[in-house]
Amino acid sequence: MAGMFRTVSRLRTGYAPEDVDEFFDHAREVYENGVAGDLSGHDVRLAAFDLVRGGYSTAAVDAALDRLEAAFVARARAQKLAAEGQQAWMNHLAEQARSLYGRLGRPERQRFAPAQPGHLGYDMDDVDALCHRLTAYFDHGDPLTAHEIRSSTFRRRHGARGYAEGPVDAFCARAIEVLLGVE
Repeated sequence: MAGMFRTVSRLRTGYAPEDVDEFFDHAREVYENGVAGDLSGHDVRLAAFDLVRGGYSTAAVDAALDRLEAAFVARARAQKLAAEGQQAWMNHLAEQARSLYGRLGRPERQRFAPAQPGHLGYDMDDVDALCHRLTAYFDHGDPLTAHEIRSSTFRRRHGARGYAEGPVDAFCARAIEVLLGVE
């Protein structure tokens, strides 16, 4: 699958082509040959590539990663449905949703640990706004997609003015998993 993305000019940075090609070749092999457990939607979401001058367009690669993640999640859902049935899949999603909902019930500015002094974190108001969207989704069925969560951006704040990034990232990853599971 070498060269599947267009490159940016030598003056701009993009993802390292060798790394991207290797990852997508491996992902295609795993997906097509049905090798279970070797790569998951979560693994795809965590894929990271070095930036190099003249590399692949980051927007194109990121869009392909989004589609690949959705494909792996859909396959996992189909496998679980075939092996254990619809009720097992719904129980899995309900368990994940309960975990998310518990975090959403916390007071604003207290949903996640604050960033360490002198470190950057995510703006609390931005993260809490996303939490309000998720609450509306769970409580009232307001429309929300995994793509909206995946593409959410948060301003950066120093120290206690921001949430620590790790817990917020893990929370968003779980929300994406739940939303992909029902899409």
